[in-house]
Amino acid sequence: MASHRKWSPTGTRIAGIRTPALATAALTSVALLSQTANAAPSADSKPSIEEVEKKVDDLYHQAEAATEKYNATREKTAQQRKRVDSLLDDVAQRTEKLNTAREELGSFAAAQYRTGASAPDTATLLLADNPQDYFDQTQLMDRLTSRQKVAVDDYITEQATTTKKRAEASQSLQTLTTTQSALKTSKADVQRKLAEARDLLSKLTAEEKARLAAIEKKKQEAADRKAAELAQQQAAAEKKAQEAAAQQQTTSAPTGTTATTGSSATDSSYTAKADKALAFARTQIGKPYVWGATGPGSYDCSGLTQAAWKAAGVDLPRTTWDQVNAGTTVPLSDIKPGDLVFFYDDISHVGLYIGNGMMIHAPKPGAYVREESIFYGGESIIHSVVRPA
Repeated sequence: MASHRKWSPTGTRIAGIRTPALATAALTSVALLSQTANAAPSADSKPSIEEVEKKVDDLYHQAEAATEKYNATREKTAQQRKRVDSLLDDVAQRTEKLNTAREELGSFAAAQYRTGASAPDTATLLLADNPQDYFDQTQLMDRLTSRQKVAVDDYITEQATTTKKRAEASQSLQTLTTTQSALKTSKADVQRKLAEARDLLSKLTAEEKARLAAIEKKKQEAADRKAAELAQQQAAAEKKAQEAAAQQQTTSAPTGTTATTGSSATDSSYTAKADKALAFARTQIGKPYVWGATGPGSYDCSGLTQAAWKAAGVDLPRTTWDQVNAGTTVPLSDIKPGDLVFFYDDISHVGLYIGNGMMIHAPKPGAYVREESIFYGGESIIHSVVRPA
């Protein structure tokens, strides 16, 4: 990789002596030229194609991480909005019930007034901040009929519950407002990273774009070779396992019987579900990557894996950070079609393994759902493999 070069002037440092005016002028000119050179770097300071390629990859990676944060925040926002709506509906119903109880108490107060009873006590109750304290102080309950006591009990209970629910609704609204602000921030973060990547690519000349394409092609060829190696290793391991199983069956199982293990039954169940997930994923090939999308016209990486496994009857969480915990982690050497392959230390990307070292995934902005080697970025970026069902 070419280094970032920046021209800097060299010269002789003069200290401890008195220089003539001409020498001073010359030194001043050198200093001015040095400042000019630093202010306007030469063409050699332009980043190399390799540096541009790395920077663009880093930006896409950062954008994907920001996308997963956006997905998580959007999911949280939806859940909080449902809670707020539910609380507001509950408060509305309880307020209506409280009004009914208040009207009933009012009718009792009016009746007491007509009969000469102590109507003001009941009327004042309706305005009391704490009805229970009011009862304790005035001993009004002793002067009420059984029907009135039931109405008063209902009123006290409903007022306390309604007050509590109103406070919960208010708090939930504040939380929702905060989360919506975070959602807006994460969305802007994604857009900023993508814009920066597009800006870098737009400045490349035709020749530089061709060189960048050549670099990508070499990386893809290396990834394909690594995928083929994994396929060969797995084929050899499977053949060895089959031979060992056949040998064991010959020496231990009675003639004419076949041993069936719980493990093989489990494998068969998983294979059936994985086949459905893979069949769905294959029909999505060619659809565009759109960050935050869950189909059916476009997907981001975790949106695709979620939709694929949903087609197999398995509900996965929305984000890569949650999907990585939604199953059993297996070693790369034991990877099977249908498994989820997670990438990078921050677990910001995921693909659906299809066998032979290949996966179906929604790669990045500007790309389309496609088959690609799981080693597309090198083996070092593979974080883990998870079997979701």
